[in-house]
Amino acid sequence: MSLKKKASMAMALILSSAMALAGCGGESSSEGADDKGLMNVEMFSMSATAQGEQKGWFAKILKDKFNMKMKVVAPAQTGNAETIFQTRAATGNLGDLILTNTDNGRLQKLVDSNLIADMTPYMKNEKNLKKFQGALDRVTKVAGKDGVWGAPSDVATQSPSKPSAGDEPGTAPHIRWDYYREVGYPKINNLDDFLDVLKLMQDKAREDTGKKDIYALSLFKDWDQEMMKYPMDMASWYGYNPMNTVLTRADGKDDQPVTKEGGIYEQMLRFLNKASRMGLVDPDSSTQTWDNISQKVHQGKVLADIWSWLGQPAVNTVGNKAKGVGFMLAPVPGLKVYADGFMPDGHDPVIAVGAKAKNKQRLVDFIDWLYSPEGVYATATGAMGQACPEKMCWERTKDGNKMTDLGIRVMFGTDEEDPNNTQPVPAKFGGGQYGKGVSMMHFTGIHKNDIDPTTKETYNPQLWKSELAKPDALRDDWSAHMDGAKTALEWLQKHDEAMVAVGAGFVAPTEDSSIKALRGQVKSEIVSQSWKAVYAKDDNEFDTILKTMRDNLKGLGYEQVEKIDMANAKAQTKARQKIVKEWEEQHGK
Repeated sequence: MSLKKKASMAMALILSSAMALAGCGGESSSEGADDKGLMNVEMFSMSATAQGEQKGWFAKILKDKFNMKMKVVAPAQTGNAETIFQTRAATGNLGDLILTNTDNGRLQKLVDSNLIADMTPYMKNEKNLKKFQGALDRVTKVAGKDGVWGAPSDVATQSPSKPSAGDEPGTAPHIRWDYYREVGYPKINNLDDFLDVLKLMQDKAREDTGKKDIYALSLFKDWDQEMMKYPMDMASWYGYNPMNTVLTRADGKDDQPVTKEGGIYEQMLRFLNKASRMGLVDPDSSTQTWDNISQKVHQGKVLADIWSWLGQPAVNTVGNKAKGVGFMLAPVPGLKVYADGFMPDGHDPVIAVGAKAKNKQRLVDFIDWLYSPEGVYATATGAMGQACPEKMCWERTKDGNKMTDLGIRVMFGTDEEDPNNTQPVPAKFGGGQYGKGVSMMHFTGIHKNDIDPTTKETYNPQLWKSELAKPDALRDDWSAHMDGAKTALEWLQKHDEAMVAVGAGFVAPTEDSSIKALRGQVKSEIVSQSWKAVYAKDDNEFDTILKTMRDNLKGLGYEQVEKIDMANAKAQTKARQKIVKEWEEQHGK
């Protein structure tokens, strides 16, 4: 989830009146010569999760390579994001660097308001960015004006039809494998069996620990979107992903509105309702936050997880895996797990240069560097991502890439009680704690599972030959019961349980204010009734709640929203077909 989606929602609010500011910013200020002195760079970022001065090892890299100090402004974290945006926009200066989403006309508004600069005059020697011309062209198209207005994140050199997950799809059924082992690896034939197995695991965990507050499932509300987050993402188990209020299948063969009777959303809600009636759902679910659930996962109080980026980074530490403890893919048959394909043209957010920024060439040089192998490693964060910088975290050997001791500790975790990654970094790399030195931008130029052309391995160390060859009690036991597969994606593909969504950077067109207002009402109705359905005491109450939701949505005029979302789902399918054709024309099948 994502933090990017939360940022997108916030940006939609604060840019709602941006067109009124059109023309308030000026064209770029007179450049003058860059004196190469220390440059204080202010980054305005809607995807950053913290703000203030960049410190630690990433700050040292910025200083050594570009003689830059960076301060991040993260308005979405302050509680008064709109005020900050409006104040800055009125002066014509958002910042020196800007991270923003592009959908709903956001980028076009920034361009029309002269708040970001055209990078064209500074592109002559930017060899890394030029490798991804298609990605730059896509941003230009969205901006609605000739020029180079920004570069998107997670671009790739791999086929858009190839799954980008590497080892773990973002959303799939994961369980505490150690408790699954303790209850005897019972066979799972369907989702009802899955719930029965979770009940066995929950009973065993409570018996082993003496704790009664351990639950198979724990939910939270603060990332609900156009639908309730949990059933919306669980639909990905069967190949569906949301286009606002429509769930669209990865192969483009089915698009379902949230209101479809017996549809995939209802099926996932029924699964959660049955789980609730079996006592498997944490009673705090309707009131707790992401921070609450993260802490519970760390504490071993959650036994099933639908996201690879929650349970595994928290629990699958080096120490735990050596004991056979951790989250792994559950052997649930009949799935078609949604797997994103690589996106040659990248996706949101994009990084752009502020119109009033000084030393624009240096800033564009910095952006270009983000798309180099060195820049990719430098923008590492922690578990599940690309490796942190060479020499500090890994080294090249004749047998391939190998992690250093520090790299192992910060990328794979050695202590389940250290979620903030407090490992000390040697002074020569910047000192301080690793977690406090990671890039505050939360931006990656090239996808972590793409291939580094200088090493011929992925940027992601979890897929390195050296790491896959290491003994791992957890993975080895899982593999022994999963037909010898080394990764979740390998098992899913082997059993025809994965469905790749071609990587295409589709951006939905701008909507008028009346539709945006209607969306707010529709969202409120869907989310509130969905939570009620999860807690329904029987099937009759469940059915009544969903009927109420459908009737209320009809009264609100939901058909207007559904029509738009259906059209966007169809357009996304066409965009996917187009990029496959373009890729094959350029690279062959």
